Amino acid sequence: MRRYGKHTDEDDVRVRPNRKGNRPRTNIRPKHEDAADGMVLTVDRGRLTCLVEDRVIMAMKARELGRKAAVVGDRVALVGDLSGRKDTIARIVRVADRTSVLRRTADDDDPYERVVVANADQLAIVTALADPEPRPRLIDRCLVAAYDGGLAPLLVLTKSDLAPPDKLLELYGDLDIPYVVTSREELENGDAADRVREQLDGKITAFVGHSGVGKTTLVNALVPEERRRTTGHVNAVTGRGRHTTTSALALPLAELRGGWVVDTPGVRSFGLAHIDPSRVIHAFPDLESGTEGCPRACSHDEPDCALDEWVTAGHADPARLYSLRRLLATRERHEGD
Repeated sequence: MRRYGKHTDEDDVRVRPNRKGNRPRTNIRPKHEDAADGMVLTVDRGRLTCLVEDRVIMAMKARELGRKAAVVGDRVALVGDLSGRKDTIARIVRVADRTSVLRRTADDDDPYERVVVANADQLAIVTALADPEPRPRLIDRCLVAAYDGGLAPLLVLTKSDLAPPDKLLELYGDLDIPYVVTSREELENGDAADRVREQLDGKITAFVGHSGVGKTTLVNALVPEERRRTTGHVNAVTGRGRHTTTSALALPLAELRGGWVVDTPGVRSFGLAHIDPSRVIHAFPDLESGTEGCPRACSHDEPDCALDEWVTAGHADPARLYSLRRLLATRERHEGD
């Protein structure tokens, strides 16, 4: 049945009133050409602390961004009240493309990918040489995530007064990874912080480590004016530490050329469910050359894998091949010791 005649006029068309009194929905999004550029420093329950020029701004994510979330390190565009005054809030309307992404899952069976930090230049993997004992397989997993996400790795070994670093450094010698060895005394007198700072100049560095390895103590030494919550202790029974950092936080290193430290919560596992297994070999350059003789689509954990002959010939440490295959084959919920 025809509602209107052939020659309808605007007055003939029924328009339902908007009871809410707001503007009608539209797919056209504002361009916000006057938005200010900023950097996300931390995220807390939907509130994002951002740095805009020299001002710290509290912001919320605009609805128009949909499900796209902003994380620590993201470069964003903001509108609204950018004064930084108390009880004011701005709105994040754009998130720039990321140059690097550090991602992890809770475990290897968890499909939910967590972006830890964006746009970092390097990943400092903090490991204690004792109390708790070092966990090479956790280090390997962090290396995989670093290479996969576009971050350069840096090893920071703590508590050298309790155990020598030689054995652990030998395990990663073929990877040509820069490293810094520190002791408790050096952390207290500032010598360790000075040596670590040499590796951070002009870079955004994310710090990651197993609970209890002294990561937050190190960050406190690097940025004493921004001391985080007091450090925890290591459980004498389990050998595991207590989490003292509960959220990622970017801290400026004022004495360096644009250097930033991103302190992240301590981890007890580092899931790699989000990473394509075929890319994991790229985190082991000491083994990658040995895959040239592998059959097509080799899983690197089968009888015809050329890596066995490569390692037997002395080109790489057998422990490295064990670590690689453990990542590729088992992908257990917990890495173990």
